[in-house]
Amino acid sequence: MEIKILGTGCFNCKVLENNTHLALEKSWIKADVNKITEMEEIMNYDILSTPWFVIGEKVISSGKVLSVDEIVEILEKQ
Repeated sequence: MEIKILGTGCFNCKVLENNTHLALEKSWIKADVNKITEMEEIMNYDILSTPWFVIGEKVISSGKVLSVDEIVEILEKQ
């Protein structure tokens, strides 16, 4: 599973990335987490607000910092 966190490096982007790692530990799910900060690559996703949470090129959440439990629930459904 590939997870991407898209954002410019703001506080919310960092919190979402941290929550993602904590959720992976909590759920025992293995995934590659990539943080995308380059605007050229972010623009490929037609983003209006960050951070974005993407699994396998599917946008799961945008403009929201998901909690650890929300991420676990999303991961378990994948």
